[in-house]
Amino acid sequence: MIAVALKWVDLRPEIDPITGAVHDDERAFGCSEADRAALEWALRVGDRWDMDVVAVTAGPATSDVAVRNAIATGATRAVRVALAADAPSEEVAAALAEVVADAALVCCGDWSVDRGSGSVPALLAARLALPQALGLLKLDLDGESGASVESGVLVATRRLDRGRREVLRIDGPAVLSFEGGSADLRRAGLASTLKARDARIDVVEGVPVRPRRVRVTQHGPYRPRASVQPAPDQTLSPRERILALTGALVDRTPPRTVVADAVEGADLIIEQLRSWGYLDEAP
Repeated sequence: MIAVALKWVDLRPEIDPITGAVHDDERAFGCSEADRAALEWALRVGDRWDMDVVAVTAGPATSDVAVRNAIATGATRAVRVALAADAPSEEVAAALAEVVADAALVCCGDWSVDRGSGSVPALLAARLALPQALGLLKLDLDGESGASVESGVLVATRRLDRGRREVLRIDGPAVLSFEGGSADLRRAGLASTLKARDARIDVVEGVPVRPRRVRVTQHGPYRPRASVQPAPDQTLSPRERILALTGALVDRTPPRTVVADAVEGADLIIEQLRSWGYLDEAP
């Protein structure tokens, strides 16, 4: 089977600017773009390998919508692990691992909207003792790069820094994390959508939420600790000492306004970054 992990989350949470409290609205809940892409890739691999696709989510009963939508788009089975909505990532991964232990592939979004840590796929791979391929942009399902249905080999392309790409050969079970936008989820038909409303969802009891190991006693704005700086030379005049303390005579790159087209503007930005030492010198 091919497993896909989905998360039902508020896509547009409202945050109180004074208290920092998060207010959820059930009307804005859904699966992230990355999760939808992971579902589409799981369905494509399932079609190509002629395997069942199992949609799995972890959360309260309201999370059933996530796997029902997956059933409507082509998944063959839906499973929900009963956990609290704020369950730690370690417990979510441990619970999901029990469900997807026999999967040929586990597809996930690279990170969730609410936490954005991308930790669950990594923890899930660790629990299953499987390799993880993350930051994936596409899979080769046509055999052009050595992929083979018979041998169960996939060829994936992942994103690297500075616009580079890496091609991975995935031979055997693995956890795959897809970027949002790597695939557009197919549209569910009306008949399948109506049928999914009554589809069976297998509910598995998850591990209860453990008491948090970190207890927050107080919070406030970050104030970095003051560092000790050497005093100005005492032989200088008061004016010179003030200038030394304020750094008014230190050479700096003055700000400037540039009006240029896209190509020239990009060249100027690269030139400025190189002068600051962020880029290597041009050959």
